[in-house]
Amino acid sequence: MMKTILIAAVLCGTVSAFAPAVQQQSRGLSAANQLKHHQVQPIVSRKAASDGDNNNDVVASAKVPSDWQAQILSGLSVIIDPDLNADIVSLGFVQNLQIDDSGVVSLDLCLTTPACPIKDLFVQQCQDIINGLAFTRGAQVTLTAQQNEAPTAAPLGMSQIGAVIAVSSCKGGVGKSTTAVNLAFALEGMGAKVGIFDADVYGPSLPTMVDVDDDNVKFVGRQIAPLKRGGVSLMSFGYVNEGSAVMRGPMVTQLLDQFLSLTNWGSLDYLILDMPPGTGDIQLTLSQRLNITAAVIVTTPQELSFVDVERGVEMFDTVNVPCIAVVENMAYFEKEKSANVEVDYVTLTDQFLQVLKERDDIADEVAADVVSSLVATVKENVQNTGKGEIEKIRIFGQGHKRRLSEQWGIEHTFSVPLVSTIAKNGDSGTPFILENPSSPQADTYKELAKVVARETSKVLFSKASRPNLSYQSEDHAIRVDGMDHGTLSPAELRRECRCAACVEELTGKQILNPESIPESIQPMSLSPTGNYAVSIDWSDGHRSLYPYRQIRSMLASKNNNNNNNNNDELVDGNTEKEKETIQM
Repeated sequence: MMKTILIAAVLCGTVSAFAPAVQQQSRGLSAANQLKHHQVQPIVSRKAASDGDNNNDVVASAKVPSDWQAQILSGLSVIIDPDLNADIVSLGFVQNLQIDDSGVVSLDLCLTTPACPIKDLFVQQCQDIINGLAFTRGAQVTLTAQQNEAPTAAPLGMSQIGAVIAVSSCKGGVGKSTTAVNLAFALEGMGAKVGIFDADVYGPSLPTMVDVDDDNVKFVGRQIAPLKRGGVSLMSFGYVNEGSAVMRGPMVTQLLDQFLSLTNWGSLDYLILDMPPGTGDIQLTLSQRLNITAAVIVTTPQELSFVDVERGVEMFDTVNVPCIAVVENMAYFEKEKSANVEVDYVTLTDQFLQVLKERDDIADEVAADVVSSLVATVKENVQNTGKGEIEKIRIFGQGHKRRLSEQWGIEHTFSVPLVSTIAKNGDSGTPFILENPSSPQADTYKELAKVVARETSKVLFSKASRPNLSYQSEDHAIRVDGMDHGTLSPAELRRECRCAACVEELTGKQILNPESIPESIQPMSLSPTGNYAVSIDWSDGHRSLYPYRQIRSMLASKNNNNNNNNNDELVDGNTEKEKETIQM
C-alpha cells in the first residue's frame, strides 16, 4: 500500500513545491578560498613522535621560537598536490596549526575529498618535515575533508552532495551498471560517503545487482530515506515499484525529477548516477538538471560501440560535462596457455623398451619399471609446459583505447576482461569487488575509483585553465594562450591530425600526405571539446580533434628547436670571432 501511495504521489507532483534550500558560495572564490571557507569533517588522526619518550626532557627544553608557525608553514609549503599543481599551504589545506608545551605540533589537513588516493603520503610528508625541525617533539596530523555543498539549482534531496558522477553508455548491454556498482563500492572503500541512483526506470538493474540490508522503504518527513548496503546509499525505481515503468518520455523525466527531490540522500561525497542508455531527452535533462560534475563512459571493443562512445562524449560536451575515463568491458578473455604438444606415448614406450632390451645387463621387469617412470616424467613435463602463463584472447577485437586517447584526449582508459564471476556477482546481489577484493579485476575498479577522485578534484578545485586557441589572420598563425604560450602554423597543426582518416588505427602509420596540405590552409572555427581537447574545422572541409597535451607537446618541441637554433647561431658567431682574432 505504501508503494502505491508513493508512486501516485510522485506522478501527481505532490512534492514539486520543494525548492533548493542551500545557496552555493560565490563562484568568484578561488580554489584556496573555497577550501578555507568549507566546514570540515574528520577522517582519521595520525600521530608520530620524533625520538620517543626517552628524549622528552631534552626536546621539551628546546626553546620554541616566536615565528614557529611561519617556520612550519614554510616547511610544509614544499608539499605539492599533483592534481591541483599547488602547495598544500596556499591551497588552504593546513588548518588549526598548534604546538603544545612539550613541542608536539598538531594540525588539520583539509583535503578536497576523503577518498584522496595520496592522503597517506601527505600525512607522512607533513610528519617528516615537522619532526625535522629542532624545536618539535612530534606531529599529530588529523585528516579532514571539505563539507559537501551542491549548486543552488540542485534538487532539495541533493543539497549536500559534493559531486555527481554519471556512468553512461550509449548502448545497452555493455556492463554500465556493473561498472557503476563496483565503482561506488570502490570509492566507499577509500573512505568516501557514496550513493548510487539507478536512473533507468524502464529496466532498473540495481535491485538485482545489490541486495540491501533492509528492504523496507522508510520516510524522513516527506522524503524517502535511501536504502543501504553497508555504507553505500541506494535508490532505484525498482526498490519501490515491482517491474519497470511503462510510460512516455515526458512522464519519465518528471518521475526522475521528483524521485531525486524525494530522496533524502544526506551528506555524500559522491553520487554515482547509473544513466539509462542513449543520448535522448532523458539523458540531456538529467545532465542539465543535476549539474553533473564528470562522466565515465562504458563501452566494449567493437567498432559499433566506439561510434556510440563518440556520441556520448559529444552529448556530455554539449552540456559542459567532462568525460574523465572510459571503461572497456569484455575487452579480452583470459586463458591459460597450453604447449599444444602431441605425444604418442605408446610409440614412445616401445622405443624406450627397445633401447633397454639391447642391453643384456637389464632385466625385462627392471626395464619396464624404468620405461614407466620415464614416460610419466615426459607426461608431467608436457602438462606443465606453459602452465601459469595467461593468454589474452581478444574476442571482439583490439579495442579503441589509443583512438580515445589520441582523438579525444581521454587519458584514463581501463580494460575489464570477460570473467564469469563478475557476471555471477551481478546476478547474486553482492558486488564483485566485495566478494573478490584481491582479484586483478577488483584492482582495476579501485584504480578507476582513484582516477575519479583525482579528476573530480581537478574539475572542482583546480586553478589550472585549459589553453585558449585563437586564429590571428594578420600573422596567419594559431595563437595559444593560458598556461601555455606560443604560436603554431595552421598547416603544421593540420598535418598533425590523428583522426582515423589521417592515421591508420592499428599501426599508427600516417595516411595523410603532408605535402597535400597547403601553407594557406586556415581554421574556420576553434572550439573546446570537454576539458581535454579542442575541435578545429579547417578550410579544406576536414574536422580535427586535438588533445591539449598534443598542443603542449607541439609547442614544447617548437621551443626546443628555436633554442637549439639560437645556440647554433651563438656557436657560429663565436667561431667567426675566433677566426678574426687568429687572422689579426
